[in-house]
Amino acid sequence: MDRNTVIGFVLLAGLLFLYLYFSTKGTQEAQAIAQRKADSTSQVNAKKDSLDRLKDTAKKVAIVDTSGFSTTGEEKTLVVENNVFRIHFSNKGGQPREVELKAYTSTDGKPVVLNGTSFDRFSYPINTGNNQSVQVADLFFSPGVVTNNADSSTTVVFQLAGKSGEVLTHQYIVYKNDYLIDWTVKMNGADKLLSQGAFNLNWQARPMQHEKDPAYERQQTNICFYEDNSFNYIQSKTERKFENPIKWLAVSQQFFNITLVGEKDFASGDVKFVRETADSSRKIAEVTSNLQTKLPVTASAELPMHIYYGPNQYKILRDEGTKVPEMDKIINLGRDMYSFVRPINKYIVMPVFNFFKSFIGSYGLVIALLTLFIRLVTSPLVYTSYLSGAKMKALRPEIEKMKQRLGGDQQAVGMEQMKLFREAGVNPLGGCIPALLQIPIFFALYSFFNSNIALRGESFLWASDLSVYDTILKFPFHIWGLGNHLSLFTLTAAGTSFLISVYNMNMTPDQSNPALKYMPYIFPFILLFIFNRLPSALTWYYTVSNVITLILQFVIQNYIIDHDKILAKLEANRKKPKTKPKWQERFEQMQETQKKIQAQKGQQKK
Repeated sequence: MDRNTVIGFVLLAGLLFLYLYFSTKGTQEAQAIAQRKADSTSQVNAKKDSLDRLKDTAKKVAIVDTSGFSTTGEEKTLVVENNVFRIHFSNKGGQPREVELKAYTSTDGKPVVLNGTSFDRFSYPINTGNNQSVQVADLFFSPGVVTNNADSSTTVVFQLAGKSGEVLTHQYIVYKNDYLIDWTVKMNGADKLLSQGAFNLNWQARPMQHEKDPAYERQQTNICFYEDNSFNYIQSKTERKFENPIKWLAVSQQFFNITLVGEKDFASGDVKFVRETADSSRKIAEVTSNLQTKLPVTASAELPMHIYYGPNQYKILRDEGTKVPEMDKIINLGRDMYSFVRPINKYIVMPVFNFFKSFIGSYGLVIALLTLFIRLVTSPLVYTSYLSGAKMKALRPEIEKMKQRLGGDQQAVGMEQMKLFREAGVNPLGGCIPALLQIPIFFALYSFFNSNIALRGESFLWASDLSVYDTILKFPFHIWGLGNHLSLFTLTAAGTSFLISVYNMNMTPDQSNPALKYMPYIFPFILLFIFNRLPSALTWYYTVSNVITLILQFVIQNYIIDHDKILAKLEANRKKPKTKPKWQERFEQMQETQKKIQAQKGQQKK
């Protein structure tokens, strides 16, 4: 393995570590903050959870009634379903209590439930008297009226009537095949219920575990929002204050999200986001957001909104674009410093993947064909890289003689080596540049496989779920970097990388630099720690890609590249008159200057 290939390996490893660092930075910071708070708040939280459970069991609330609204009563639920989910509505707060997704199951084998804990709720304050207010989530609406509409949609209406004629209505419309529902708040007597028309919506969400590895799911969970006509998100921070108009706000897990959308932008607000730190907990995070807007100070007013309960599926989120702009960006196909890979995923990887999936049932085979397609597309780059390596190999004997002749004078060796490359017409970066050009593809596939819900629950060979790591060995303890398991696809990926390294080293004379000599062997070992918790789809892709690389190397080196012809061509190039490129002249001038400076320093010491 020559120096340029090693440089490619080092850059790839460095960029991958950088990517994982930024991906996990938010989790580490959030865990540190949450841990500092845990000791002082654990008892309070335990009492609160106990109270919540008692309330849910008794279904009774007793609050002082100062306005005529029904603040005591029995909680009643009704169920409305369409083709994609089943929603349980509650008259307490007049809102969804939980949402079951029909097409998806959680890690416990039960349907995925969103918005299903006592913490989850939507609320806002309304006036109940002089200088008094109450949260709507604590009030009991009418039991609810369900109406089936001619377009196959369903309308659910909850009402709350006050003694002075005020009427508060929550209206929901559930469509036949849509994860997005309409929610309209209607107020008769809005000038009395709200102070100067101020509508302050509070949304609490507690996403729960749905995937195999809750720690990894927490790492992938973030808050997405559309502020000032632009998509943004928070992952490393624990809070955000919105000072510009907010169109929508989403609590997004690895494969599912709940999104609140305003028909009219919210004027301002804030959100607090705290990930769970306890390994034994099924809780992923707790999110509390406050969004403010103004309603007309009139007798009647209404606020139309939408709520999305569903999967992070690209086509579905893209199709919601008429009501929820740029909602498809909730799916991480490349963000921040890696946003340059998003077009690769959108316009190359995803269409090719979907094409193969249209006639092949096994996702494992689809990934293999996708890998083959990518390698065919990049084959000119690979061939150029191997050709450059072959040329460098042809010059090795002369380089070794040069080193022996010049001894330990590294500057002289460098100058003579550059002269040799120039005479032979060899580009020393020829093997490095093609490797660098393939790095964006690797990061594009990392994002794609990590966020592709189509892989969820799909088995292949020994992997029961391609969206998470496969396990062949479970440890009774936690190993730093590896976790508590060992993935077989990670072993095959690292093993084939090791075979590539061995093959390249056998094709290359011994390296005098220990770092260059042993780096090819160290890199596959590093892969074990990088890949062991990543989706098996990615490690399977890397395995297939490595096998193709081994085949290509063997075929190109033994049946395509004629080393004798290359050497003859190099000799012919050396005999041709050459003009030095400007960069070569500057480099040699710099080396000459450094050599003179060192010579002067040596004379001064004498």
